[in-house]
Amino acid sequence: MSTFVLLTITGLGLGAMYFLVASGLSLIYGLMGVLNFAHGALITVGAYAAWWFGDQIGGGAWQRLLIGGLFGIVAGGVVAALIELVLIRPLYQRPVEQVLVTVGLALALGALVQGIWGADSQPFPLPGWMIDTTSIFGASVPNDRFVEIGVAAAVLLGLTAFLRYTRFGLVIRAGVENRAMVSALGIDVRRAFTIVFALGGALAALAGVLSGVYFGVVDPGRGTSLLIFAFIVVVIGGFGSIGGSAIAAVAVGLIQQYANYYSSSGTGDLAVVLLLAAILLVRPGGLAPKVAH
Repeated sequence: MSTFVLLTITGLGLGAMYFLVASGLSLIYGLMGVLNFAHGALITVGAYAAWWFGDQIGGGAWQRLLIGGLFGIVAGGVVAALIELVLIRPLYQRPVEQVLVTVGLALALGALVQGIWGADSQPFPLPGWMIDTTSIFGASVPNDRFVEIGVAAAVLLGLTAFLRYTRFGLVIRAGVENRAMVSALGIDVRRAFTIVFALGGALAALAGVLSGVYFGVVDPGRGTSLLIFAFIVVVIGGFGSIGGSAIAAVAVGLIQQYANYYSSSGTGDLAVVLLLAAILLVRPGGLAPKVAH
C-alpha cells in the first residue's frame, strides 16, 4: 500500500510538470495556431535563470528559491514575448517557416546555455522542508511533490478563469474566432497575442523551476525531455484544450511511474507511447475540444 501511494503522488508530481509545459503549448496553439518547438528551450531558460539569480543573491534556501524562481518565470515570459515579436509575428500565415524557425531557435538557445554554464548538472537550491518527507499511509513522500501538484492545480484554475471570465480572455478568444472584426472594434489583437505568447513562456519557465525542485538539479537537456512528453500530453488531451491537457498529464505521469516500477525501468515510456497510439486510433482529436472555441 505504501509503495502504491508513493508511486501515485510521485506520478502526480511528474504529471504536474508535464501539465505546466503542455498548458503553455495548448494555450499558444489553441489561441494562435502556432506550434512552438522552442518551448523546451524556455523551460531551460527558466530553470537556469532561477538557479543563476538565486546563486547571485545568496541568502537562505527559501529566499534563493522564491526570488530566483520569480526571476526565472519573468525571464521565460520576456524571452517568449521577444520570440513572438521578432520571429513569429511575420510568420503567422506561414506554418512551415514557423516550425523551422522555432526548431532552429531551440537548438541555438540550448547551445547558448551549454556554452555559458557547461553540460554538467548544477545543484538547485532546495529548502530543508522540501527535502524532508511526510508520511501518508505508511509512505514517506517528499514534500516537494505537494508543491508541484498544488502549483499545477492553481495554474489550471487560474487559466480557466482568465480565459472564461476576464475581459482580456474574451478579447483573446474573440480574436481567434474573427481577428478582423476585433481589430475593427479598435482592439489591438497583436498585443493580445504577444501577451499570450509571454504567458505560455512564463508557464514553461515555471515548469523549469519546478523541475529543478523535483530533480534537485538543472541541466541543459531537461527542457528537451520534458517537451517530448508535453507534446504527447497535448496530443492526447486535444490541441488547444487546457482541461484535456490536465487529464492527459495526470494519466501520463501515473502510467510512467506504475509501469517503470511494476514492470521494468524504461517500460513507462513505452506504455505512454502505446497510450498515445491508442488515443490517435480511437479519438484522433484528443480527449477534449479546444478551449478557445
